[in-house]
Amino acid sequence: MSESGIKCDIDRTGVMWITGGESRESLVVLEEFVRARRRQSCWIAVAATSLLVVFLTSVFAAPRVETRAGPRSAEQGADRRQLWLLPSPQPGVLMRATLFRPPGSGPFPLAVINHGTTQNAERRNALPLPRFETLTRWFVRRGYAVVVPERPGHGETRGTYAEDQGDCDDADFARAGLGAAASIAAAVAYMTAQPFVRRTGAVVVGQSAGGWGALALSSRAPEPVRAVISFAGGLGGRSYDRADNNCAPDRLIAAAAQFGHTSRIPTLWIYTENDSYFAPRLSKAMADAFRAAGGEADYVLLAPFGADGHLLAETDGTDGVWGPAVGRFLGKLR
Repeated sequence: MSESGIKCDIDRTGVMWITGGESRESLVVLEEFVRARRRQSCWIAVAATSLLVVFLTSVFAAPRVETRAGPRSAEQGADRRQLWLLPSPQPGVLMRATLFRPPGSGPFPLAVINHGTTQNAERRNALPLPRFETLTRWFVRRGYAVVVPERPGHGETRGTYAEDQGDCDDADFARAGLGAAASIAAAVAYMTAQPFVRRTGAVVVGQSAGGWGALALSSRAPEPVRAVISFAGGLGGRSYDRADNNCAPDRLIAAAAQFGHTSRIPTLWIYTENDSYFAPRLSKAMADAFRAAGGEADYVLLAPFGADGHLLAETDGTDGVWGPAVGRFLGKLR
């Protein structure tokens, strides 16, 4: 490529040298070069007598940013699992999610399963895409389309963390729960607009902080949501990594009452006797406060499970433990 005495060479490393000619002519060539490679990154250095354009090869190209929600892989397996991207409350941030479906074209009722969190940013960034294999399979076998989103501030979804509870002295568990609820609501809204999903009758399920976010969502009267199931729901547990040591239990109970004041859909609260985050006396006090404020809460305390019952919902093969309680709860909704 040359023009009016301009000499251009591109070496094997992707470096383009423009020498000779006037600055105006060099800039024309430079513009053509950059336009031809507009989807990749360029570094430009300008010297007095020449222009050096460093063209970054694919090894150093800027990562592709996904801007469109929807499916991102083919369906796989009997449960038709598929990677999707879902809108989030944060502009430009799409939530990574796994979708599962029964056979057929639907429309199916929707179940949205939500993961826990940690206040440690390094751990949040390293979290893998959430998996609730047994819980997901249980709902798919009963005819539900199931989506498991990864909320902003976690794993490869990235984005801003909207679930910070603050320091123990002024922990704001209600605000943190509503931060999670906003992401859950975005997932519900997008999925219930899909042709294979029913517009109403969604069930929102969550574990730990995901269960707390689901309870927070119930306080916002979400029209498509019919019920909430919270496994070991709450925040502030295992403060300083000590079992049965909540960061601010009175604030957690007060936040539960705040949610119950405006919640008008059925909720199921499932805990175990050996939950190291939320001991029975605390989990029952939360459910009682929610109910006393006007919310509808079924509280179920299960026998001790494994080394720590807090992990019940995310442990494979546990449907025999929690399945009867969930089945009875959903059966009452019909």
